[in-house]
Amino acid sequence: MQKSINTLSDLYQYLDALFDQDVDNDILFASSYLRGFISLSATGFGDEQQSISAPLVGLITQKLAAAKSELNPQDNVIVQNFWLNLQEAM
Repeated sequence: MQKSINTLSDLYQYLDALFDQDVDNDILFASSYLRGFISLSATGFGDEQQSISAPLVGLITQKLAAAKSELNPQDNVIVQNFWLNLQEAM
């Protein structure tokens, strides 16, 4: 991840660009799964030009934790690791 992600628009562009890159299926799965949580969480924070904020990141993290039982343990680890790496770029 080279580019810094500052806004929700940057985040969506990064996630969309993964489909054009040579990334493995686990990353594509995690990014797609996570995008739904991001979209759901972001609706209460403004439009796509909003800055990524600590409350938004916290809400996404909460929603992921609450949905943990939706995934098998291996998939959950993949999603959580992807989310942690993504947070480092924000």
